[in-house]
Amino acid sequence: MRNIKIILSLLLLVAFSSCDDFLSETPDNRLQIDTPEKISELLADAYPDGTYMEIAETMSDNVSDNKTALVNLNNVQNYNWDLQDDQTGRDTQGFYWNACYKAIATANQALLSIKELGDTPNLNPQKGEALLARAYAHFMLFSLWSNRYNPATAATDLGIPYVTEPETVLVGSYKRNSIKEVFDLLQSDIEEGLKYVTNDYRTDYLKYHFNKEAAKAFAARFYTVKGDWNRVLELTEGLGNAPVGKLRDWAAYNAYDFPSKPIEYAKNTQNTNLLVGFPSSIWGRGISSNRFFFTRAKERDEILGSQTNIFNKDWLIDIVIVGASGANVAVYKFDEYFKYTNVTAQIGLPFTGVVLFSNDEMFLNRIEAHVMTNQLDIANTELEYFLATRTDGYNPATDVLTKEKVYAKYPVIADEYTPFYTLTPEQTSYIKAITEARRREFLHEGLRWFDIKRFNLVVAHDTYNQQGQITKNNILVKDDKRRAVQIPLNASNNGIEKNPR
Repeated sequence: MRNIKIILSLLLLVAFSSCDDFLSETPDNRLQIDTPEKISELLADAYPDGTYMEIAETMSDNVSDNKTALVNLNNVQNYNWDLQDDQTGRDTQGFYWNACYKAIATANQALLSIKELGDTPNLNPQKGEALLARAYAHFMLFSLWSNRYNPATAATDLGIPYVTEPETVLVGSYKRNSIKEVFDLLQSDIEEGLKYVTNDYRTDYLKYHFNKEAAKAFAARFYTVKGDWNRVLELTEGLGNAPVGKLRDWAAYNAYDFPSKPIEYAKNTQNTNLLVGFPSSIWGRGISSNRFFFTRAKERDEILGSQTNIFNKDWLIDIVIVGASGANVAVYKFDEYFKYTNVTAQIGLPFTGVVLFSNDEMFLNRIEAHVMTNQLDIANTELEYFLATRTDGYNPATDVLTKEKVYAKYPVIADEYTPFYTLTPEQTSYIKAITEARRREFLHEGLRWFDIKRFNLVVAHDTYNQQGQITKNNILVKDDKRRAVQIPLNASNNGIEKNPR
């Protein structure tokens, strides 16, 4: 699927034998994308060949200092928030920024080729995928490098450059759109893409492309951020209030042997997985080699301890101790595939399976939309179903979720959750419950960071010396400018305006 490479910058014509030969050749030697099949193959590269997960996860409150001497420069930079990333290796900010814009360039080339072929109805599936892929990469760039969405300030807040034309120069000059402009363009691309996206792929390829359900899941995430709750409910209607067989089966996952777990987690045959990818990443190694990671204290006290379960039972989400120090723990989700490019030299490229959209996230967004539309009875039924499928030894006769239990377990704390919209006390407790469920469900996958930004949550990152003494107490306060990651050095050096500090 990756054998077609588009040259997006003008190339030097190396040699030609005559004027006639010169005029008969394509000037830049680019492959002509002139059939639906070629556009489909091109779109395999319209997804970021990198991942945000280490970046976002390390900035969140899911991690802490394991107090070892492990050193990973990118891990330190993400943990401290304030440094401009000058790294460009895998899983760095610069790498993911570039991967997103490369994906966008590919999607734009596909859309141009569709236009040149007459934009005929038979090209609608490719058009839908290209629009959604372009929107997805832009949305992820916004999610990291801009302030949170707030309609009151969106017209003046810095977004990211929203690129809608193919690259035709080696180094282009781009201006950052406002967040309002970015969201208007995102909504246009998403809604147009939803009209045309299809499931007309080979079964084993379906979940590596934007398909109908993955497109709905992406749109539901976008509208959850935007606060358009009725649109979220429309998009998630197919799940119903109890999506039997559609959520991740943690008991079945736990039954797999250790080597099989990460393979199964991102497998395209898992019912919950709607869009999966294999970007170039070493995040699977980072779980054991990073100093700032999910630690045993976090596991016991904050996220996976039985005291965090509203039914006071153990969670079905199992963890393992990782790394020689034994200080890090992990839900074993990531499998690395190393593709050798030179077996003799033992060099090659690492790829890691990741889940980009799932029914689990989609269902949680649905519950949140029911809360925000004051349908608490429905939300309570849905939340009980979700938590039941994650609770070891759940008994429907005795483990009953009530509003009173939710209010007691997740009390309102003044000025804790402060989205751009108003929450009633009842809504606040349920939103906290849903947000904690999302935090637990997507450990190591970075989604927690986006909730921290959306709800303006305060995060504390302490750093310790080898004797266990705090050497740095770093607090990410509300509306902290560091919530918008600084533009990577390679991009700001090319004229992209930096985020204010």
